[in-house]
Amino acid sequence: MSSARGFLCGYFCLASRPSARRPPLLCQRAAGASSALPGLPLLGGARRRLLALRGLSPAARCAAGAGAGPCAPRWRGCGGLGAAGGGFRPSRVAVVVKTTRYEFEQQRYRYAGLSEEDLKQLLALKGSNYAGLLERHCIHTKNVEHVVDSLRNEKIEVRLVKRREYNEETVRWADAVISAGGDGTMLLAASKVFDKFKPVIGVNTDPERSEGHLCLPVRYTHSFPEALQKLYRGEFRWQWRQRIRLYLEGTGINPTPVDLHEQQLSQEQHSRAHISERFQDQRYDISGPHLLPVRALNEVFIGESLSSRENFKSCKPSFKFSLHRASYYEISVDDGPWEKQKSSGLNVCTGTGSKAWSYNINKVAHQAVEEILKIAKKHGSLTMPLNTELVQKVTNDYNESLLYSPEEPKMFFSIREPIVNRVFSSSRQRGFSSKVCVRSRCWDACMVVDGGTSFEFNDGAIASIMIDTEDALCTVLLEE
Repeated sequence: MSSARGFLCGYFCLASRPSARRPPLLCQRAAGASSALPGLPLLGGARRRLLALRGLSPAARCAAGAGAGPCAPRWRGCGGLGAAGGGFRPSRVAVVVKTTRYEFEQQRYRYAGLSEEDLKQLLALKGSNYAGLLERHCIHTKNVEHVVDSLRNEKIEVRLVKRREYNEETVRWADAVISAGGDGTMLLAASKVFDKFKPVIGVNTDPERSEGHLCLPVRYTHSFPEALQKLYRGEFRWQWRQRIRLYLEGTGINPTPVDLHEQQLSQEQHSRAHISERFQDQRYDISGPHLLPVRALNEVFIGESLSSRENFKSCKPSFKFSLHRASYYEISVDDGPWEKQKSSGLNVCTGTGSKAWSYNINKVAHQAVEEILKIAKKHGSLTMPLNTELVQKVTNDYNESLLYSPEEPKMFFSIREPIVNRVFSSSRQRGFSSKVCVRSRCWDACMVVDGGTSFEFNDGAIASIMIDTEDALCTVLLEE
């Protein structure tokens, strides 16, 4: 009953403040703000409005968000930004291409020397459609060729790289990075970019099968030259997606990452990879904070990586089964008191990630809202008539409140399935924060960044999770 009151109170308090429900990005636009980061240039449709600022000094124009000042990004050669509202024309572009499921299956069984017909039969045995995988691969390949040809037709030097070939040297070489795939490829492309003024642009190469929240609108998949022309004419604005940085300290820490994308690991292999890293790389017994060599664009997840190692014998000979192990840790939010918790793990996301895993962890279903409202009405706490329209409105408004602008420098943390009893508590199951610290009491846990990079995070390790605006990722929003 208390949970029902809390839900209703939270919702109706929110409903009484309609302006608070406005998307932060829209609020910024209404206020005339150029960006969540002051002093950075706004390009595109603001061009005409910014002409009035011509008489100001470069520093004043920069402070007003007009661009072309000393704080504006500078690009190599003909990629340089010109006057206020000027366009962006890179000289060198790295195109990061995803590995399709068809390519993955080929690589997976290459060691066995399988022919194409053998692969086809093997996929059929697993219930996979060989023809369908090949078709999606061809669609992706055709769209990648379209992007590359469009760039080369504009005399732009292109370096086409696969996941294994993508490294820091490629990023340094390029004026801009284009991810050709879906959101996963965009996360990969962004993971190696630490230069705040190097744009990363996503192109969805299979719109029918990939959502592509982080990519350009799907119509540019087949008309990429149009997107390039908009960049040249300045018909866009920079979008600075905030990212999370991580510090690791404590006893027995291992700051060496394991690349989950590269290894496509099973649970047992994942554990062995971390054990291998312990002996191959320097471990830190007791040390101060180490800034980890990654930035999270979507989220950071902390939790036990494997099921329990304690095997329980059943009545059948030689048959064993395992139980799930809860994640045990202490947490401090915004330098508040430490709280001992057990749960299924902790998720900390950015505004970009608020539309991803975090949203699915915290969203409420239409059915749950309807049942809560019925209980509230039964106890006289709800006087308005209960109908489908009201239930849908409450559901939508609550779920929309979980989303916020990618440019806002704040995080949203979520405790998954907290265990609450006389020993363990969870005073806040979710909420916004600027800093989250976690002390591990786990035995086989990992800290996973954007689902692609994993760090060992066992008993004695302490992670500090926060946002620094200097880590923002430069992306673009084209004018429509």
